[in-house]
Amino acid sequence: MANAGIQLLGFVLAFLGFIGLIASTIMAEWKLSSYAGDNIITAQAMYEGLWKSCVSQSTGQIQCKVYDSLLQLTGMVQGTRGLMVGAILLAGIAILVAMVGMKCTTCLAEDQEQKGKVALTGGIVIIIAGLCALVGTSWYGNRIAKEFYDPFTPTNSRYEFGKALFVGWGSACLTIIGGAFLCCNCSSKGSGKSSRYPPNHSAAPPGRDYV
Repeated sequence: MANAGIQLLGFVLAFLGFIGLIASTIMAEWKLSSYAGDNIITAQAMYEGLWKSCVSQSTGQIQCKVYDSLLQLTGMVQGTRGLMVGAILLAGIAILVAMVGMKCTTCLAEDQEQKGKVALTGGIVIIIAGLCALVGTSWYGNRIAKEFYDPFTPTNSRYEFGKALFVGWGSACLTIIGGAFLCCNCSSKGSGKSSRYPPNHSAAPPGRDYV
């Protein structure tokens, strides 16, 4: 009998990862202005996200501007947008599918084998969603690191990893782990249905009568 507790744990981890992916995608702090090296600390800090860029003043005032045109964005930002939005959509659909296949729900209760297949399908799609998010955040982070260590990048134009990247990495890992738990806990095929009984030989061959 499969552990319903581990299956429930996988579902909770996947759901937390799903919420984290949404939070990471809408956050504006994907990269922050860097003050490393000879950079002069100014009275304002700049940070950018997938949807807008913001400037924070030393007085606490924050001004944000949504990107005007999609076509003006770099391929990295467009690609990361697509991967994160796709990961959120896949994870949301897969969580609903996995919920149907979980042992603690009454859906498909009459067919445990089919119920296990539904949970397995949901787990696989959740893993795919986590991988999409992991690729998107890693791609964005790799570009930040390359520009930071590029000697031709002006010192005052360098950026560091923002909070949204760490939230995205953590959420992607939670989603992948949760999907793996759901996949590993699919119900085994009919444990009690394969029992075979020896043929009944109650009908004995006709005997011979002796006088």
